[in-house]
Amino acid sequence: MSRDELPVLYRQYHDEYGTKATRLGIWSSFLVYMLFSITDILLVPDVAAYTVAARFTFGVVMLSIFELLFRWNGRSAWLDRLCAAAVFLGYLIWLVPSMMTEHTVNMSYYMVFGAIFMMGANLFFSFQFQLSVITSSLVFSVFFLAMVVLYPHDTSYQIAFGTFYLSCFVFTSYVNWKLNQERYNVFLNALEAKIQHKEATERGQALLNLSRTDPLTGLENRRAIDEKLRHYWSDWQRYGSGFVAILIDVDFFKRFNDFYGHQEGDRCLILVANALADMVKQHNGSIGRYGGEEFIVLAHMEKREQVADIAEAIRSTVENLAIAHEHRRDGTSVVTVSVGAAFTRPQTGAKLEKIIHEADRALYLSKAGGRNCARLFDPNDPQSSDESENIAALLKIAIGQDLVSLVYQPIQNVVSGRVEAVEALMRLNMLDGTSVPPSLFIPVAERTGAILALGRWAIRTVCAELLAQDHVRVVSVNVSPIQLKTPGFAASVATILSDTGVAGSRLAFEITEGLEMEIHSDILRCISDLKLLGIRIWLDDFGTGFAGLSWLRLIDFDTVKIDRSFLHDCGAPRGKAMLQDIIALVRNRGHKILVEGVETDEQMALVRELGIDEVQGFYLGRPVPATRFRARPTTHKRSLSLVKSA
Repeated sequence: MSRDELPVLYRQYHDEYGTKATRLGIWSSFLVYMLFSITDILLVPDVAAYTVAARFTFGVVMLSIFELLFRWNGRSAWLDRLCAAAVFLGYLIWLVPSMMTEHTVNMSYYMVFGAIFMMGANLFFSFQFQLSVITSSLVFSVFFLAMVVLYPHDTSYQIAFGTFYLSCFVFTSYVNWKLNQERYNVFLNALEAKIQHKEATERGQALLNLSRTDPLTGLENRRAIDEKLRHYWSDWQRYGSGFVAILIDVDFFKRFNDFYGHQEGDRCLILVANALADMVKQHNGSIGRYGGEEFIVLAHMEKREQVADIAEAIRSTVENLAIAHEHRRDGTSVVTVSVGAAFTRPQTGAKLEKIIHEADRALYLSKAGGRNCARLFDPNDPQSSDESENIAALLKIAIGQDLVSLVYQPIQNVVSGRVEAVEALMRLNMLDGTSVPPSLFIPVAERTGAILALGRWAIRTVCAELLAQDHVRVVSVNVSPIQLKTPGFAASVATILSDTGVAGSRLAFEITEGLEMEIHSDILRCISDLKLLGIRIWLDDFGTGFAGLSWLRLIDFDTVKIDRSFLHDCGAPRGKAMLQDIIALVRNRGHKILVEGVETDEQMALVRELGIDEVQGFYLGRPVPATRFRARPTTHKRSLSLVKSA
């Protein structure tokens, strides 16, 4: 800031703070001015009527003029000049009629009170030094003139009172000069403090913004969005102002990073964030980055029907960006997002975290449903309802309370008719003994991570129930992609085999072909470690997903299990042709083929005709407890009698 700017700022400062002080000062001066009417009556009673009338009339006029200027936002400089004129004229209007008194002795002493006007100009009001000196000089000059007129021959009086007035003039003028300097210094200090405060506030705001902003995308971070979520929730609780919470996850983003590099990955997130931010503004919503490739949107909504529209708009906005993603294996070649939304609804014991949990459950179903889609939480859907939360709680105690068990379904060699293996299938009962379908509790176990403990329990139970006593040759166990991605999974399997004394070749792990099975180094390394243990790796439900061909190319499966739907479609020529094509494809890779879902004589005859290696289905046997396999079957007839008697 330049020196030329400081006087301008000082005048502005004086206009801002000095005007009110001047107004208070002139009203106080008017009251004091009128109180001196008492001394008029006591000292110059013969002219007191004139002096009092003059005081009152002048005071009212000056106050009226000042109030008009004040209400018209007059500048402090003009108000100061008006006050200075009032000080001088007030002195003059009192002095002139007082000089007509016959009480000359009283008046000779009374004139000393004129110094009060001089001190008022220099000390009482905050006049600038020049204006103060001019006003006090006029007061001094008028006093000196009156003293000469009234007492022309009294030299001692003139010297004494003249010296007194002169001393007052000099001393009060000097004090005024010092006060003006001090006021200016105070202004400079206040200005400096204001600037420092402003800079500190701006720095604090910048730090606050930094602490609430995601450094990559510029969106609000999780801390900031959590605060907004609390505000949205508070409005919902107090005023019933409904809102939606939407979780957005970029599909196959790890694969995008691995293939294109982290710089392109960051660029992808920025493009997605900018597009979503522009779209969300149209709905007066808030958007933040909630995790690595996860975003969250909050927006006030009046009706549940509006939620589906905004969720679909979010999905299509990202898809329309057409950001290339050639390395995903689901038939899509651009970046997409999975969207899960939850809308506020009256419910018992509602908590802030509830709506996020519901949005997360909807997001999970969106991913499981093929990705690049939007799902709205439905409390009546068993996959996403509160029932699934009850199941999640049940899974935490399932092992300890013996609520989980295994049943086994035979797998038969088509040529020999022998039971070559059995598949372990997990079952779950509620506390009252009610059975929970696997289609319901398995997704919940995967979503909550309970599948890790359940998976280890299943492998250990299989080894202890059937393999350790050599009741069956091989048992296959379904393994979730989540287990394969978990560090140390192969090591935990090795520990179980060692503890139970079972050879790894007696175990087969069925890996389901699906969208969750992203091919990356962690899974491939885990599968390689499992094969080193001798464990057989089977590809389950082949043909139902998009990743199967890639898996066949990268992994040497021991067996490929063709999904039951292809066998059941063989009633039509096109269905049979498709099954034959799939069999030929697998044969060319050299894998053993297992067809599941054999339920009739005709289907059994067909698999024999097609040269299938192994079969599984209700025609051969339903899932039964381990006790049914304690006497190991040796012939086809014996195996059927054992399993069909269930």
